[in-house]
Amino acid sequence: MTIDETASAIGRTSTDAVVQGLARLLVEWKFNADNVDELRTQVERYIRNSWIADDSTHAAVYVLWSAFCKTAIDCIGGMSMNERLFRLGLFERFDNASSPLAREEIYAKVLAAQ
Repeated sequence: MTIDETASAIGRTSTDAVVQGLARLLVEWKFNADNVDELRTQVERYIRNSWIADDSTHAAVYVLWSAFCKTAIDCIGGMSMNERLFRLGLFERFDNASSPLAREEIYAKVLAAQ
């Protein structure tokens, strides 16, 4: 499951403003400087500390987030750079990086040593 698929699936679970905010957080992460460990912390804090309207929606959101973590974040150390870019939706940003510094930011984001 990719970050874009996860954001889309979470967004489809409910029109609740908190759920929609979480879906936006996932999409916007691709464009900020936070790495995947920081993303996990932010999302888990968001899920724990936000009031989602009903328990079944909260459970569905958490199942989707957990599935993404299992396939993208938990095993990131064993992934190639291309796998990391794919799972985290960063191919376009990486390909359009205009300088070595811009690429270094992406390496840091996906916890890849360069």
